[in-house]
Amino acid sequence: METPKSLTRNFGELILFEGKKPVIHESVFVAAGSKIIGDVIIDEHSNIWYNTVIRGDVNFIRIGRSTNIQDGCILHVSSGPNPLIIGSYITVGHGAILHSCIVEDYSLVGMGSTVLDGAIVRKNSMVAAGSLIRAGFEVPSGKLAGGVPAKIIRDLRPEEIDYFSISAENYVTYARQSFLSINGKS
Repeated sequence: METPKSLTRNFGELILFEGKKPVIHESVFVAAGSKIIGDVIIDEHSNIWYNTVIRGDVNFIRIGRSTNIQDGCILHVSSGPNPLIIGSYITVGHGAILHSCIVEDYSLVGMGSTVLDGAIVRKNSMVAAGSLIRAGFEVPSGKLAGGVPAKIIRDLRPEEIDYFSISAENYVTYARQSFLSINGKS
């Protein structure tokens, strides 16, 4: 399959805020309706899906490589000490809210979840759909957290952890297919 040189062209809206413009790697897919504002850096092969808002206005946001931020997510920061840092090979499910927190590599944040200020979702961990990770809470590596407010539910099975990178790679493929289809090349 042909790899386009730039996936961001003609998609989403990149908005300058107080002299800071988002820096988006040319391989990133940003779907229509998305808005990326201010001090935001997104690394290669990540994908931002329809109607997502990434607002780096009062602090910075960093997103690693091959991470997928699915439809309708809200990513924001507070003016305090905590930026929003999302690692590589992460799946952030539809409608999730991430606010001034850290999500480490190879993790999954389920659909409709909220992760609040100063929380840390460690590498190879999972937040169940619809959960609330309260401010300052830490999800340890290899664990599933869930509920409102979330608590540690159990250890993740090896096949669940292995799925995190598969999910991220699947979304790199979906982004490429979407780009080609939208541009009449599929």
